[in-house]
This record gives sequence, C-alpha cells and structure tokens, in this order.
Amino acid sequence: MKDFIAISDYPAAEIQDLLDLAVRLKQEHFAGGNPPLLKGKVLAMIFQKPSLRTRVSFDMAMRHMGGDALYLSPAEIGLGKRESIADVARVLSGYVEALMARVFEHEHVVELAKWSSIPVINGLSDYNHPCQGMADALTIQEKFGRLKGLNVTFVGDGNNVAVSLLHVCALLGANFTLASPEGYDLQPAALEVGKKLAAKSGSQIHLLRDPHEAVKQAHVIYTDTWTSMGQEEETKLREQVFPPYQVNAKLVAEADRDVIVMHCLPAHRNHELTDEVADGSHSALFPQAHNRLHAQKAILARLLGVA
Repeated sequence: MKDFIAISDYPAAEIQDLLDLAVRLKQEHFAGGNPPLLKGKVLAMIFQKPSLRTRVSFDMAMRHMGGDALYLSPAEIGLGKRESIADVARVLSGYVEALMARVFEHEHVVELAKWSSIPVINGLSDYNHPCQGMADALTIQEKFGRLKGLNVTFVGDGNNVAVSLLHVCALLGANFTLASPEGYDLQPAALEVGKKLAAKSGSQIHLLRDPHEAVKQAHVIYTDTWTSMGQEEETKLREQVFPPYQVNAKLVAEADRDVIVMHCLPAHRNHELTDEVADGSHSALFPQAHNRLHAQKAILARLLGVA
C-alpha cells in the first residue's frame, strides 16, 4: 500500500485488515497509549478546504504515535496555481515522510500521488472521502460486529461521502441503499465501481427516491449536509429540494429497532437531521467522529510500514 486515494483501490481482505489494525490501535490508545511507532516522522497536511475533524484527527494521530504534523494552508501553497502540483509533490517528498491533501478536485490528489515519492492520503476530494469511509466502517463494525449482510441507507445527496460509503459497503458485503432526489444521484463512474465490488461480495445496491421505503429494515441511516463546500450558490435550490429527505424521529422509527444514525459532520441541525435524532439514543455521530482518529492511525501506520 503506497497511497490511500480510494477504498476501491484495495481488495476486501486488505481493507478488513486495516479495520482490524484500527481496532488494535484504538484498544492500545485506551489501555495506556500507543507506542511511538512514528517517532521522527512528519505528516504534511495540505488544505484547500477547512476542516475540524480532518485536521485535528490527523494531527493527533501523528502525535499519539510519536510523530508530528505540519499544517499547510491554501494561502501557503496555492496548489496548481502558485506552484505546479508536480513540483509541490516532489519538493515535499524531500522534507516529510507522508502527505495528506484535502482538495476540491480529485485529480489534484491523484497527481500529487503520481509525482510524490512518499505516501499520499486523500483527506477528501470532490469524488470521494476514503478516510471518512474507513471511520464509518469502523463505527458500524463496532456496533454490529461486522458489515456483511447489514442494510446501510444513505439519505440525501449522492455526494463524495456517499461514494466512499457505497464502496466500503460493497467491498465488505453490506447492502447499500441511496435515497436521493432526482438530479442528486451518485456519480455514474462511482456507481459502476460499486456494482463491480458488489458482484464479488454479494452486496446489493438499491437506488430509490422515497426515503421511507429506503429505511425499511435499515441497520444504519446515514445523512450529510444538503450543501457541501463549493456548492454555496446552490443553497436556495437545495433547501427547496431536500426537506423531504430530513432524518427525523418519524423516519428513524421506520428502520430496524437497533438502527444507528450517522453523519460525517459538520451537521446543519434541523435541516438534514433534527436535534432530537442527533442527540437521541440511536445517534452514533460522536463515536463516528472520534473514529476518524483511530482509522487514520491505521492508515498512517500501514503506509509508513510500521504496522
């Protein structure tokens, strides 16, 4: 494993092994702390988009394992504008041991990986969000003991978060359902990848318009903001389209009795999900957010060859 750009780049056994490593590292952390596996190693973090969870979880993952992290803001680099992506990748390869990039365009992180001689991690792109997908899978596995055979329903926009959730579910045998308004479906290329993975694992993929139909027998209901960063000019239109897809107590009651509700955060409360659900007994929002730390420890340890 040289880079971590997409969950679908790897076979099911390797992704499951990464989840098992995350479990071990999490247990270590709470049993007294992780050993300094990454002592003397530095992660450079390139941010085109701001983030609370991505920045803090990667920074703390490095610190917990004895390493360090370096934050690089959009103004400092101007990725692909002030300096070519190829040059940035080759320069940083001589300074640090790994690189994480949170970008607008997926091709930017792909090009960083192409030109870099060090591991590159996709911290989010307009195509997918693989680190979030790993944290999501870890959260589901902790609750149910597995992914295989579970019913996972994403309610809302078929966005980058939905893509990585689809791919990890299809890879590990969970059934994936998307309930989205017309015009807000999964990217066709991402759906095709998901179908190929599902054909191998036995996972089923369903694309519906009715959220009530979609959550029947769901073990997981997942939602995300109606308007992502970079889509602000669509906010008014989206706020007219998405209200029927709000995750509220009525919708949750239509799912499996042990259903968990997930959201990658930040949440726009009482828009895509209500306060009652976000803070209720079915909510997994904060364990899910905390699992970004542990999933990313596993990714870093594996890429840097220490576990």
